[in-house]
Amino acid sequence: MNETNFMDQLDAVRDFSLIHGEPEWMLQLRLAALEKIDELALPVIERVRYHRWPLLEAPNFSVMEDPVFLAEDFLIDASDAPKIIQVGSQTALEQLPMDLIEQGVIFTDIFTAMEEHPELLEEAYMQLAVKPDEDKLTAFHAAFMNSGVFLYVPKNVVIEEPLEAVFVQNSQASTSFIKHVLIYAEANSEFTYVEKYQTIGETSNAANIVAEVITKPGAKVKFSAVDELGEQTTSYFNRRGHLLGDSQIEWAIGVMNQGDVIADFDSDLIGEGSHSEIKVVAISMGKQIQAIDTRVTNYGRHSIGHILQHGVIREKATLTFNGIGHIIKGAKGADAQQESRILMLSDKARGDANPILLIDENDVTAGHAASVGRVDPEEMYYLMSRGIPKEEAERLVIRGFLGSVISAIPLKATRDELVETIEGKLTK
Repeated sequence: MNETNFMDQLDAVRDFSLIHGEPEWMLQLRLAALEKIDELALPVIERVRYHRWPLLEAPNFSVMEDPVFLAEDFLIDASDAPKIIQVGSQTALEQLPMDLIEQGVIFTDIFTAMEEHPELLEEAYMQLAVKPDEDKLTAFHAAFMNSGVFLYVPKNVVIEEPLEAVFVQNSQASTSFIKHVLIYAEANSEFTYVEKYQTIGETSNAANIVAEVITKPGAKVKFSAVDELGEQTTSYFNRRGHLLGDSQIEWAIGVMNQGDVIADFDSDLIGEGSHSEIKVVAISMGKQIQAIDTRVTNYGRHSIGHILQHGVIREKATLTFNGIGHIIKGAKGADAQQESRILMLSDKARGDANPILLIDENDVTAGHAASVGRVDPEEMYYLMSRGIPKEEAERLVIRGFLGSVISAIPLKATRDELVETIEGKLTK
């Protein structure tokens, strides 16, 4: 990473905040984070060296006006379902049915949310889940965030139809893509959120993406994501849940980016009986490096955290899964389970499944399973003995291997697109 004096960006950060009408507390959060970037260390990702990756490129705040894109270019389906499409820093489409508006649901870009609902943002934005001063990348994000969305679902509101967000990184211009998603689920609310990331253009850029999901007691959130950023994009993803008593988050994440990636997918089980299920699939190919830390921390009594990670590696690529289960002292009756498995389709591929269990309490349940290996020859033999060609048989085995996450994607159109992306990666 290039040495940068981030305080040189002080005026640019102030001007950006002023132009977007941010409240004073947000400006102060940015400035405090800006001062801390240089003194904080990069987060530790076990068994991966990424210190020279270009992840700390300050955005060009003068690139304010992206080219105008038609929202229809990025629609998966043309229904009237709740939906946001953002291209670069612009919001191309924002729709929310009137019945949800009348129930108090908020689904809008993050700057509008700061202007219209500052008290909600001040309570939750980088205060509960991800903190600005955790490390160099979170401080950088807090200082330079340049787009995002806010989703708020009031107490006892149940939304049947998935809420969808499409985020398009505009790499036709040279500027970092620093996106923030804040989801706030009040007590006993219930809904499904689906997001997709993609890239247009070929300019080399960095992406720094943070998603925070705050669940109040009894809330239930299904969070699905398909990440397909481009080959010229070096990416950092940080998705984290902050779960209070008896709340639940089900994560289903497809890591299908083409460039180098480090990712942190975490759930902090704060309240008693809170429950997180994290399912991740990833494919690495070419000379790509992807490193994924997936962590569940049990603070609450009788909290449950399960991790399932499956990955496939081709050519000379690298894929690392670090599964971390941590049961904190006092979390009696907690359950932490994890499974990380990697299939290597090349002799030159490098895979690592690294299970980590940290247990600071008695009377708990914890376990792990990890493997790195080849496609099962017995499965291949079974399929080929029934007349299926070898390449097709291998694809079927791999689709079955990745199927647990694919099936958890709630939107059929998004699910089908993920299957198509996987097929494309396996047949290139």
